Amino acid sequence: MNESDHAGESPEVFETVESASGPTPGASVVWLHGLGADGHDFEPIVPEIVVPGGLRFVFPHAPVRPVTINAGFAMRAWYDISALDGSPPRDSAGFDASVRGVRHLIDREIESGFAPERVFVAGFSQGGSIALHAGLTYPKRLAGVIGLSTWLPFAERLERDRNDANASTPLLMAHGSADPVVPQAGGRAAADRLTALGHPVEWHSYPMPHAVCPDELSDLCAWLTARLATKPA
Repeated sequence: MNESDHAGESPEVFETVESASGPTPGASVVWLHGLGADGHDFEPIVPEIVVPGGLRFVFPHAPVRPVTINAGFAMRAWYDISALDGSPPRDSAGFDASVRGVRHLIDREIESGFAPERVFVAGFSQGGSIALHAGLTYPKRLAGVIGLSTWLPFAERLERDRNDANASTPLLMAHGSADPVVPQAGGRAAADRLTALGHPVEWHSYPMPHAVCPDELSDLCAWLTARLATKPA
């Protein structure tokens, strides 16, 4: 694993929607939306994520850019995408810029007073691919990384660029078995690949399409609660 840092890189600066599920949140979650959505997309789940002490949520807006898979129409996207199976051509420049932007948001949460071990990074669909890469390459140990209904478009690079600081950071990955947008096989393959690399992945499958469901949110609450029960080093 590389011990790469991101010092000196110019991050993408994202506008954010911010919320909290308690008056004095003890941890922060940087949560990335999917293709074509925006930072408001997951705001409604904040009251449903019930953990002791509550959480601070940071929902960034992806930049607006033309998206090849959607006939070049401009929409919010973390990077341009031509196929959902990760096949070329792939927008590595856009992907890298978004990863740097998420790292910047993590930095900001730490600077605001949260210990790194109390910061989670999460993402849904295209946002999940950024969350996995940003979290596992971050140079300080995080509380956990969450990838929902997602895949690994740059799996080889992630394997190369993973940081030792997050080698044993818990990962939660979940997917709908009836997902017509990002087939579950891609999510399962990503989870299996990360497990084979030694990352502790908890995998869940739900009978749903490209979405989140109540059972998934319940399992997410239990997973977050377990992570927060561990005292920071």
